[in-house]
Amino acid sequence: MKRQFISYGGFGILNVSLFYINYIFLIPELIKKRKKYWLYVFAFFLLIVASALVKTTIAVLNPSDMMSFQVEGKKAEYTVNEYVIAKLLVAGFFLVSSSIISFIIDWFSSQRVQRNLESERREMELQFLKSQLNPHFLFNSLNNIYSLAYQKSDKTADAIMKLSEIMRYMIYESNTPTVSLSKEVDYLKNYIELQKIRFKDGAFVEMTLNGEIDDQKIVPLMLISFVENAFKHGVVTDPQEPVKIDIIANQKILHFSVINKKNNQNKDAQGGVGLTNVERRLQLIYPDRYKLNVVNSATHYTCELMIDI
Repeated sequence: MKRQFISYGGFGILNVSLFYINYIFLIPELIKKRKKYWLYVFAFFLLIVASALVKTTIAVLNPSDMMSFQVEGKKAEYTVNEYVIAKLLVAGFFLVSSSIISFIIDWFSSQRVQRNLESERREMELQFLKSQLNPHFLFNSLNNIYSLAYQKSDKTADAIMKLSEIMRYMIYESNTPTVSLSKEVDYLKNYIELQKIRFKDGAFVEMTLNGEIDDQKIVPLMLISFVENAFKHGVVTDPQEPVKIDIIANQKILHFSVINKKNNQNKDAQGGVGLTNVERRLQLIYPDRYKLNVVNSATHYTCELMIDI
């Protein structure tokens, strides 16, 4: 009985050894590192056969190790063939178990790495889009101020002050993932005032605010491109056709729309870098949580945005 117990313990060590040989050596070396799939299959079955032969040899040399089982209520011993098959199945079980565990662990690890890479990619792309947006806006604003200075306009100082307020927001406030919707609205107002200074004959803009904007959050610099687009490509000097900006917000939904009369003398494509970037940012930050509708008619250009905030 003592010898039988020792042999069972030895078989247990052999089974555990099969598990770790496959887990630590065969899978990492033959599959992950060298991509030797056929060699791995050969080594896999070789271990199964070798383990079964070793156990069977020990059992044949020590007949008391031949495990008994019940046949029609009577105790009987394994035949050699039955014993070999049983040990083949046991060895296969340990090897298959180690393979499954290894692949499950690798799958979860791969998913984690993939999520981290995707998160880093999204963050890098967002930073790139944002870096494009800021210089684009700054370039246009500086051109406007240069025009005022060239004309020796008295509004130059006010324009510089408005630009400084805008840049303060862009540099300090917009570095956070989200900002208060009220701050984003103030930013739009400053931009509009800056543009009004640019147009000596006046620019006509109607901004309507409805709902709750004080406690709502939004990604910074998300709305400016739509307003900038209206000034760049639309008619803003017609008091009968002012640029109309509507903002409606509640606890769940932000509805933002800009309607402007088209400038038929402007041959540039409606939209440009700003709207392309903002739509890409929407896809990255608010996937399946936004709806952007753009209508480019013969006389008017309408942008309507709804975001689940």
